[in-house]
Amino acid sequence: MYQKDLYDLQIDLVFKCNDFSNLSNHFTNKLDNLIFESGFWEEVLLCWIKIILDEKDTSFPNFILDKKSFSLSLQIINDNEISSINQKWMNKSGSTDVLSFPIISDEDTTKDLNFIELGDLFISLETAFKQSLEFNHSIKKEMLWLASHGLLHLFGWKHNNDYELDNMLNFQEYLISKLD
Repeated sequence: MYQKDLYDLQIDLVFKCNDFSNLSNHFTNKLDNLIFESGFWEEVLLCWIKIILDEKDTSFPNFILDKKSFSLSLQIINDNEISSINQKWMNKSGSTDVLSFPIISDEDTTKDLNFIELGDLFISLETAFKQSLEFNHSIKKEMLWLASHGLLHLFGWKHNNDYELDNMLNFQEYLISKLD
């Protein structure tokens, strides 16, 4: 994984994780427990942002490519909370795995700032846990999958059709592969 001191990017991460002691007996692998640590997510997100900036992919707004400092929030919550957020802000009932609320706008192109506020990411640990069992992989891998998907949305990536979704999913795989 990229080391923080190898490049000049900065991240201001607001990280919140609910108490999941009811699930703690399922996380016996030390690596899975990393998902509860702010430092882990800072390193992962910085790595991915570095890759996104280096790729200069046309799926992302051009004005982000010269930024050096990024801010976002990541909250790991339960199904009840994500259901409530999903209903209130997306007008959809029921829980989901990840919600992203990007705040990048066209107005940001006119600002001559070195930093950019990306927005908010919410991941339901309960849903992620169920999906990790369904897909027979670790909770850490599932959380990375969901976080990468959410981050791409924060950067403005959309998937309005199967082609765009396939491209996004392939890019997620690429981002996750770079963490090894």
